[in-house]
Order: sequence, then structure tokens, then C-alpha cells
Amino acid sequence: MNCSSSTTDKTESLKDVKQLAYQWDNLNWNQIESDVNRLQIRIAKATANGNKNKVKQLQYLLTHSFSAKALAVRKVTTNRGKNTSGVDKKLWSTSASKMKAVLSLTDRKYRSKPLRRVYIAKKGKNQKRPLGIPTMYDRAMQTLYALALEPIAETTGDTISFGFRRGRSAKDACEQIFNVLARECSPKWILEGDIKGCFDNIKHEWLLENIPMDKSVTKQFLKLGFIYKDKLFPTDTGSPQGGAISSLYANMTLDGLQRLIQENYHRNSIGNITNHYRAKTKVKQLISDFLASRGLMLSEEKTLITHIDEGFDFLGWNFRKFKGKLIIKPSKESIKRLNKKLAIIILHEGKAVMQSDLIRRLNQVVRGWTNYHKHVVASKAFSNVNNTLYLILQRWAEHRHPNNNNWWRLNKYWRERNGKPWVFSTDDNTLINLRRIHIIRHPMLQISKTPFIDKEYYNKRRVKLRLTAAA
Repeated sequence: MNCSSSTTDKTESLKDVKQLAYQWDNLNWNQIESDVNRLQIRIAKATANGNKNKVKQLQYLLTHSFSAKALAVRKVTTNRGKNTSGVDKKLWSTSASKMKAVLSLTDRKYRSKPLRRVYIAKKGKNQKRPLGIPTMYDRAMQTLYALALEPIAETTGDTISFGFRRGRSAKDACEQIFNVLARECSPKWILEGDIKGCFDNIKHEWLLENIPMDKSVTKQFLKLGFIYKDKLFPTDTGSPQGGAISSLYANMTLDGLQRLIQENYHRNSIGNITNHYRAKTKVKQLISDFLASRGLMLSEEKTLITHIDEGFDFLGWNFRKFKGKLIIKPSKESIKRLNKKLAIIILHEGKAVMQSDLIRRLNQVVRGWTNYHKHVVASKAFSNVNNTLYLILQRWAEHRHPNNNNWWRLNKYWRERNGKPWVFSTDDNTLINLRRIHIIRHPMLQISKTPFIDKEYYNKRRVKLRLTAAA
């Protein structure tokens, strides 16, 4: 990006609503994304070369560029939270308001506003967790500075870290676990660690000292406080879970844990990692000390040491060795949640729904769940879910036609399709048959590659993943 495109656009002085709307609607987003990405690549390369002064200069250039500001506003006005306001109750819903926001983003005399605190239910639990909702302006500022921080986080991050990382997914984490645990000489004991209130307890002092970003802006992101029931409360620790930059803070806080374990894990005289109890307890203590320096701690209730033959659940899968062979399959809890969701859609929400609409809704859920699990040993699980779905649909048909017999209901809703009898379908829609979904192995990620420096590799991988998903 040259200097002329790195400063705020000459049309800053436009105040007329129509002109602002016209300018927003005619922005060249391909060029804007290209400009931002080019600067991010330069930041990543400077970081890899250890040139801190150049990194600072490029970060400043990016956060003060028109393209980055426009992209930041676009991100916060197109995501799922675009209709949720902060304490100022303002939303950027029109083209003019979005363009005006682009022209107003600046770090000069920037003062963040308090978060709007809400509590949302934890998945599968009766407990609730706090969520802080920033204003639209603060969200845009956080997104803007996240654009400049992400290349550094990706370049310096641990190679086997997968959460909130560009170009990485839960499936990549699953494949990495398989590579580590599948061998005969692989570790036998697994430490299942859970950090207690990770986002809420990170030390501000550690973040201010270690995050390579403008300190004054970082302080505004951290010390903004929150409002709950019309009362203002301070935030002395942590980063808000609703913040656009919080995931980067959390990842960078945990960076270094991989190297610490590799360097300090107990090894025997010939250099091989041992599996006895002292090694297991030593790793747990190492992790606890590492987290304590950052204000974090392991949850004693959720942190377990498990033998691989007993198996453990992670990311919706069960990892367990049977007679020395590692098998990964959908966890019982994941199957249970799916069956419950299907029952709610069919027996509660779909009582009076037309069959074609019900099929479309079910296909969305089934396709999403099977796409997530179809790279593991899931054929048996798919078959069981298919059987359960058939039984639930029979109850649905019985509820709609209680005075007709089973044969009549079967002939009304289950038809022959492509030579296959008893397919739940209409003239236009057919329910997915889970038994016909093929198991396809997820392509292995080269963990040493980064998305900014090795962009060509990630582009090829993205095409490969799309072809795999379409198969």
C-alpha cells in the first residue's frame, strides 16, 4: 500500500447524507481488502524477521489507513451482532451512518464507553456467563486494531494452537491429536485442562506489557468498565468476551505454553518422554505456574488426567484406544444433543408445518452435523441417528393422522426415490439419508505454515477443503 492510500480519504469533509451513502455504496471492497491484506503481510514478515521498529510503523500505517477503517466498519455491521447496540443504543444500519463512522474512527483523544453487561445461559447447563457488549464505535476500533495485531499473533503463535486462528478449525485440531496419539509409542496419559474464567481473569498488567500494540489504545480496550442494572462497575482484570480483539488477547496470553511443555516435560536418560505418574503431575504444575503469571488458573473440577484406553471427549468427539488402535468418533453427548434438537424441531416446532418445510429445516441441521463429523469413524453413529430420526418422524405422522393406520401414513409421507423405497420426501424435497454419507478424511494442515506469510499454501488448501466438503 502506498502512502496516498494509507491516509484517510479526501472525501472526509462530506457531510451530506446522500453523498455519504453514495460513497459507501460505491466502495471497491476487493481493492480495500487487497490493500489491508498487503499491509498485514508486510507486518507478518517484519515480525518474522524480528524488526520491531518496522512492525510499529506498519501497524500505525494500517490503523490510520482509510481501507482498514472501512473494512473494520464493514465487519462490525455485517456480523451477527450488528443489530445489538451498546450502552449508547446506537446502530449503524444505513449506508450514510457507516460511511460517517469510517470517517470518524481515530485514536486521537479516544475514550471507550462502558460495556453493556448481559448474562447468557451456558450451553447444556443451568448456569449463566457474563457477556460484555461494546458500543458500535468501540467494536469498530477493536476490529481496526485487531487487523494490525492478527499478523503478529499468527506469526508468533504456538504451532499447535487452533482456537480463534485464521485458516484453522476444530477438524485440524482433531487431526493433530490423531497424529500425536495414534502411534504405539504415543503418550498414554492425557491432561484435560480447563482454564477457569479465561477471558475474565487475564492480568491487565501482563497484557499492557506483552501485547505489541499502542498502549494508550490497549488501556482503553481493557479499562472500559461495564454497566449492569444502571450501575457502573470497573474492569480490573480480563478482556470482555464480547470484544472483537479479545480472542487475540487470549491466544497471545497462552502462547509459549507449547514450548514450555516441550522443554520441561520429564524425559528419561535416552531422551524419550516417559508416561509415569511423576511426568503427568509435573506437566500440570508447569501449566499452573505458567497460567498464574498471567492471572489465570486451572479449574480443579474440570481438569482431569485420563488414560487413553479410557478415552476422553473433546470438541464433540470421543478419542479412545481399543487394543492399541486410536478410534475417533462422535461423542455420546454430541449425538444426544442432535437427537434432542431433531425431536424439538419435529414434535414441537413442526407439529403444524408442511412436510416440505420440515424437510428443509431438518436437512439444514443434519447436513451441518454430518459435515462436522464425516471425517472420523462416524458410520455407525450416522446409522443410529438415521434410525432415531425415522422413529421421531413416525410419531410426527401419527400425531397428524391419529385415525389412520401405519400403512396409510407410510404411503403418504414415505415414497420411492431413485429405486430406494421408504424415503421421507415430497415432489420437491427429500430428507437426507445419513447412511449414504461417505466418510472422507480431513486434509492434514502443515502447522508450521502461517496464513499471511504462506498465503499461497492457504489459498490452495482452501480450494482443497471446498472440494472435500462437496464430495
